[in-house]
Amino acid sequence: MQESQQIIRTEYSEVMKKSYIDYAMSVIVARALPDVRDGLKPVQRRTLYDMHELGIRWDRPYRKCARIVGDTMGKYHPHGDSSIYEALVVMAQEFKKGMVLVDGHGNFGSIEGDGAAAMRYTEARLAKITQEAYLADLDKDIVNFLPNFDETEKEPEVLPVRVPNLLVNGAEGIAVGMATSIPPHNLGEVIDAVKAYMKNDDISTKQLMRYVKGPDFPTGGIVVNKDDLFSIYETGTGKIKVRGKVEVEEIKGGKKRLIISEIPYTMIGAGIGKFLNDVCALVESKKTSDIVDISNQSSKEGIRIVIDLKKGADTENLTNMLYKKTRLEDTFGVNMLAVADGRPETMGLKKIIEHHVDFQFELATRKYKTLLAKEQDRKEIQEGLIKACDVIDLIIEILRGSQSLKDAKECLTKGVTENIKFKSSISRKMAAMLRFTQRQATAILEMRLYKLIGLEIEALMEEHEETLRNIAKYEDILNNYGSMSDVIIEDLERLKKEYARKRRTAIENAEEAVYEEKKIEEQEVVFLMDRFGYAKTIDPAAYERNKGAADGENKYIVNCMNTGRICVFTADGKMHQIKVQDLPFGKFRDKGVPIDNVSNYDSAQESIVYLCDAEQLRYAKFLFATKQGMIKKVEGSEFQVTKRTIAATKLQDGDEVISVQIINDNRQVVLQTMEGYFLKFPAEEVPEKKKGAIGVRGIRLKKKDELENVYLFEEGTEVRALCNEKEVALNRLKAGKRDGTGTKARGQ
Repeated sequence: MQESQQIIRTEYSEVMKKSYIDYAMSVIVARALPDVRDGLKPVQRRTLYDMHELGIRWDRPYRKCARIVGDTMGKYHPHGDSSIYEALVVMAQEFKKGMVLVDGHGNFGSIEGDGAAAMRYTEARLAKITQEAYLADLDKDIVNFLPNFDETEKEPEVLPVRVPNLLVNGAEGIAVGMATSIPPHNLGEVIDAVKAYMKNDDISTKQLMRYVKGPDFPTGGIVVNKDDLFSIYETGTGKIKVRGKVEVEEIKGGKKRLIISEIPYTMIGAGIGKFLNDVCALVESKKTSDIVDISNQSSKEGIRIVIDLKKGADTENLTNMLYKKTRLEDTFGVNMLAVADGRPETMGLKKIIEHHVDFQFELATRKYKTLLAKEQDRKEIQEGLIKACDVIDLIIEILRGSQSLKDAKECLTKGVTENIKFKSSISRKMAAMLRFTQRQATAILEMRLYKLIGLEIEALMEEHEETLRNIAKYEDILNNYGSMSDVIIEDLERLKKEYARKRRTAIENAEEAVYEEKKIEEQEVVFLMDRFGYAKTIDPAAYERNKGAADGENKYIVNCMNTGRICVFTADGKMHQIKVQDLPFGKFRDKGVPIDNVSNYDSAQESIVYLCDAEQLRYAKFLFATKQGMIKKVEGSEFQVTKRTIAATKLQDGDEVISVQIINDNRQVVLQTMEGYFLKFPAEEVPEKKKGAIGVRGIRLKKKDELENVYLFEEGTEVRALCNEKEVALNRLKAGKRDGTGTKARGQ
């Protein structure tokens, strides 16, 4: 019989809302954000736990990363192998982590952005601190274990991390509608702050900052806004300014060079290559002439970028220029967001330490409860064995007289003697008085005879005394806050002594980098651009000497000032601006640079309609004409803007600009269409509009016809145009009105 099906009617928007919220929370909690307790994202936690389960300890041989990734994906993390391997690689990169958690063997990438080798080539094992401070005591029931995705394995809800990993290693992650960005800190400083909080939980953020001076980036560098750090650590959000470390080195001949030995944390990877390119661009654009050469001499020993300078160069001004014009000074955005009690929360320094300390007390409580229970079980067995040694002859008599193990056990635990043969009634009476526990009876029955040797009995007594001491110790730890604090602090001090290192990042209040640009001597130049889009500027005298060749080889020639701008109007209605200063100034035969490189203009998608010096915008008016016959007059001042690209006009669908020209009211306008229609009318009939307007119709076009050319000339001037390979005298055309159909001209 077919099962009945029920259709549930519901609001579609409600279903979408619930589904999206469920998805967002899944990404936030289960993928992108770290847990405040262990400072790890699920993929990191699962990878470390899997390595622990595979036995890839710090003192054992390396194992292939492919094995680790495959095992993690199959057991705990059912996502792409690339995400698991990427997490594994980052945990092994000492230039990204304040403290590496994985000991990598092979090519794990470089600080300059080189990627790690494929997982089949690289090997890894747990770092020693990971084994001791992140995965220790998992067998003591100190964290909850949850079923994995298919309920065939168990995985820890959180790792029993003993150090504030969220602060030590920092975190980066993008979730749905939120992101986390926590800088790494110095292990020793963070441990000192935790100890201070445990001794006084009313401690303020300012007092905690006596211990945690600020971020400690693995790349070093200098934090230059020390005064802003209090606000960042109080609220959990803010911006940290980081500079690279620059030193001046004297070389032969009285010359100097700048040595960059530390870089901002944000420059890791492609940022180093971009920095080198930016310095080269400063030289090419004539922002500085003091730099002779730049070379990247970085190696495994560390960063070393060398900038050779001209003799007499102002090193301080040049250093400030690098801070202002490149990423040698950069901003690290802080948003200390993590999952706390199952919810994402932005926390300050004190709140993170508070969560960490609460977690440590929870771990210690569970650990010592487990240890206490084991010692109490051991005590019970030890007391049973000691008692058994005192009546060992009776126990042997019971065993020899028993018919079965069950009878012997019942006699030892309950004093049941019915089924046992005794040598005397006294023995029977004594046996009836025995009341061993089940555990004690089992231990007695499993005891080997050599345990009856005098020395073994003595050892048992000593072991029992140690057990009693342990029980007293564990009960004291569990019942006294101070005792538990002492144990946690002792553990932290041990970790600090073994693993803490000196601070790498300097913290200071530095003055704003002030760079004085050398004033360019203003002079007139000639802008040249050939048909391939290569542009340059040359001296007017050089242009005059090569005028014939220059006019023949170049599509655009504009006289301008070297401090000015060139305006480029394109068919799609945009205006791009190019600083003349950004163009190379040189000899007539120099190639120049593609105009695409110094502006937002894209030669592959845009075509130039008109090009002029920005100075012309001050006094001129411009006539815009489109292929659909729309025209307008625009005041040039509307294009006097600082933006590199603006919309120069508004276009209808499918329309494009075919002409931009300077217009005077005393001129005549002639519009020519593709089908050979001409319309002549005075320029004063063209209405003046704003640049954001479409304009008005200049000529009524026939079906499928388009406006092809626009001519401007003074009345009485002889002007001819080509139409169907025949010349047309435009000045002899009959005058009409704007928005007419025009006349089909005949060749003359």
